[in-house]
Amino acid sequence: MSKDSEAVKAQRGKRYKQVHAGEWVQPVRRGYKMACCDCGLVHIMDFRIYDGRIQFRAYRNNRSTAMLRRHRKRRESESET
Repeated sequence: MSKDSEAVKAQRGKRYKQVHAGEWVQPVRRGYKMACCDCGLVHIMDFRIYDGRIQFRAYRNNRSTAMLRRHRKRRESESET
């Protein structure tokens, strides 16, 4: 089993790590999930080195986005009471 697949398995079921603006992040190579702190939109990102340069591609993850936004909404309503 590769290091990347182990990291992806470890990432499943965990909350998203809080990353601050301008902070460098060392993602896993494939299946890295990134969530926007403002709107809660979640993307799955894959990275590679091609001709000596780093490339990435991103796909919107509708299921994770809905789950994150649902949990945020619940926490916001609980803090108001």
